[in-house]
Amino acid sequence: MSNLTSSPAWQALIEHYKEIKPLHMRDLFLNDPHRFEKFSLETGGLFFDYSKNRITEQTMALLFDLARQSGVKERIEKMFSGEKINITENRAVLHTALRNLDHNPIVVDGEDVMPKVNAVKEQIGHFSDKVRSGEWQGYTGKPITDIVNIGIGGSDLGPLMVCQSLKEYGHARLSMHFVSTVDGDQIVSTLKLLNPETTLFIIASKTFTTQETITNARTARAWFVKAAGDEKHIAKHFVAVSTNSKAVAEFGIDTNNMFEFWDWVGGRYSLWSAIGLPIAIYLGKHNYQDLLHGAYTMDQHFRGKPFEQNLPVIMAMLGIWYGNFFGANTHLVSPYNQCMSRFPAYLQQLDMESNGKTVDLDGNQVDYATGPVVWGDAGINGQHAYYQMLHQGTQIVPIDFIATIEHPDIPEPHSTILMANFFAQTEAFMRGKNEAEVRAELEKSGITGQAQDELMPHKIFKGNRPTNTIIMQRLTPRRLGALIALYEHKIFVQGTVWNINSYDQWGVELGKQLAKLIESDLTTPGLTTSHDASTNGLINYFKRNTPR
Repeated sequence: MSNLTSSPAWQALIEHYKEIKPLHMRDLFLNDPHRFEKFSLETGGLFFDYSKNRITEQTMALLFDLARQSGVKERIEKMFSGEKINITENRAVLHTALRNLDHNPIVVDGEDVMPKVNAVKEQIGHFSDKVRSGEWQGYTGKPITDIVNIGIGGSDLGPLMVCQSLKEYGHARLSMHFVSTVDGDQIVSTLKLLNPETTLFIIASKTFTTQETITNARTARAWFVKAAGDEKHIAKHFVAVSTNSKAVAEFGIDTNNMFEFWDWVGGRYSLWSAIGLPIAIYLGKHNYQDLLHGAYTMDQHFRGKPFEQNLPVIMAMLGIWYGNFFGANTHLVSPYNQCMSRFPAYLQQLDMESNGKTVDLDGNQVDYATGPVVWGDAGINGQHAYYQMLHQGTQIVPIDFIATIEHPDIPEPHSTILMANFFAQTEAFMRGKNEAEVRAELEKSGITGQAQDELMPHKIFKGNRPTNTIIMQRLTPRRLGALIALYEHKIFVQGTVWNINSYDQWGVELGKQLAKLIESDLTTPGLTTSHDASTNGLINYFKRNTPR
């Protein structure tokens, strides 16, 4: 057994699980009229209800004991102070510094990083103002109308999710486009929509060597030069988010229009950095600052509140409760706001790339489950797709329900119907429908006798399915910033308890390395024999059937 699973706090939770497992949430609510007040809190404009979980006050106390035993408080301070907690890459983890609005010094390798952070913020603000005002013009003197962000992973998912979620705040003249996949269909179909005279490309690649991003960037460059007729015009239509000034200049981008970020910013945590340039342009620097402010507010809450009142810690420990003791392998994020339909995909990378690990910080194989499969879509669509499995399937799937009270410009009865479904689903997952209720329902509809007996088992819902509910008054930049930071810190806490490094991603490297070798195989005549039989067979099949 590992140190974690043999620890007193873990063993106490194993014993407590045996007591909790047979209890139904219906009875927990019936026996405690104050349950909602005990298990809900509000911070950063987010109201969080976790009363519909298979927990008691003792459960939470034991989970907080596990967090304390795991050194969560101490590790929080190490992260915020700039210690190199990413041990496999010898790096600090300081996305929090990018929204450090009190400007207190944060020192990495003897240098206060805040002056550089603030300088890049100023650069982003000035540039976004120029584009939004029309001062920044294309090579024919026309203002920019289309922004194309070319990146992948965190350089795509973060800006895309924020721009879509907050499109209500977007500039009326500007249309946003995001290109990530090396599948040429995406860049080609995007270019067909654009006028080269009024299009600005943002190439987001820290090293400016990311294969997918640079391939798409070169396609965009060739398309633009063909239309503009002169490579010198690239300087007005391409900017870079990178640290490789040499490669940026060779591409034709003016290095004055290169926006820097640092190796202590992980890609999936980078929307707060210059990777957020498209956000600042589309929403405006003040709204982008509000996004940072919301995250900063959650940072202060996370760092300062005791575990019992600490929203990220509570969320994290609930996830550990279900993943490690109930055996839940997946976690659903279900926003009842169509603008947030890309939020689950964003969290998918944030969580699964961070905590999808099998080796702990000491290099040992873990003997417990780590990061779950995170998935989801807009909630109302899910009700007519996969909710059947969630209600009556054999797997336990914890769910985060997210909704906004105000829905600007949406006429009634849309909002009322949406929220009625939102509240109904959380109640249905908790309550279920027992045999007596099913029989009464069938009796009322005139189904009796043998027909009732045969139909009854199919209509029973066991319920007792755990959900969290997050409600905000309105989806604003500040509240979205707080929500994103909430999940970032939840992931951090879980990684700390599991004793894994949430900030490296070596698992993505092997495929990239093999792809480089296979790329050569695909262009070399004759049979490929250097791989396993399956891979050789697939490559050779492809080569035989590729039109020449």
